[in-house]
Amino acid sequence: MKFLLYLLLSFILVFFLNPFVPFWGVMIGLGLLAILVHPGGGAAFFGGGFGMAFAWMGLAVYLNVETGSNLPDKMAQLFGLGNGTLLLLGTGFLAFLLGAFSSWSGQLLRNLLKKKPENIYRG
Repeated sequence: MKFLLYLLLSFILVFFLNPFVPFWGVMIGLGLLAILVHPGGGAAFFGGGFGMAFAWMGLAVYLNVETGSNLPDKMAQLFGLGNGTLLLLGTGFLAFLLGAFSSWSGQLLRNLLKKKPENIYRG
């Protein structure tokens, strides 16, 4: 359940924060969100990754459909990819990596700063 909550919150954060700050600002926001929500390690990694990937790919598809431009196809040819669909998938993959590692870093930072009980015998 925390995975779905974190996926939805990270999608909303990226969707609304991305027009105003650069990508690294969104990555910091995802790390802070992981500190506040405290999902597990896998939920932070995949929730943040898929949230950012869905937001970036959704925005790219929306802009491509709304404008009817052939710019994605021209950019794909410039990169040697062939068509704009591969460029869209590459954008989604890059967004997944950025979101996943920034969320996972926030979750690991929370674990690092969490107080550990001192009165427990560890044998």
